[in-house]
Amino acid sequence: MKKIALNGLLISLALVLSFMERFIPLTLIIPLPGIKLGLANIVTMFALFFLGVPSAITVTVIRCVLASFMFGGMSSLLYSLSGAFLALLVMIVLKLGYSKIFSILGISMGGAAAHNTGQIAMASLMMKNLAVFAYLPVLLFAGLVTGLLTAMVSENLFSIFEKTKLRS
Repeated sequence: MKKIALNGLLISLALVLSFMERFIPLTLIIPLPGIKLGLANIVTMFALFFLGVPSAITVTVIRCVLASFMFGGMSSLLYSLSGAFLALLVMIVLKLGYSKIFSILGISMGGAAAHNTGQIAMASLMMKNLAVFAYLPVLLFAGLVTGLLTAMVSENLFSIFEKTKLRS
């Protein structure tokens, strides 16, 4: 029951972060379409690291569906789910090597790159055109930068959570 409540809180937090992200004028700094900070990924990583794969999947799917219904539409849902699923899959695989090979930084950056790759693949399918893959290097670079930023926030939050958890 406690895990269900925590999943609900995480879904809510991810939705709020997705909504707030719309008001960050990132295109003024980087004038390219399709680049976002990916703040909801912080919540996904928290779910993955502290609650496990089933919770991370639950939070990701419900966040994508609700955000698409509230802020986008059907095409938004397809782009969101394709990016989020590939990102989550890559983060799960990379997490298997956590602390041996990959740090939180590497896992987050890998997830961000996978997210962009998933969205470009979906765009290619929807448009029936491979030319959109030409934009992938730009998105991958931006994804690595934003993945680094969200990882830095995640590392700090995870550290605070671990300290608090140990005192409880």
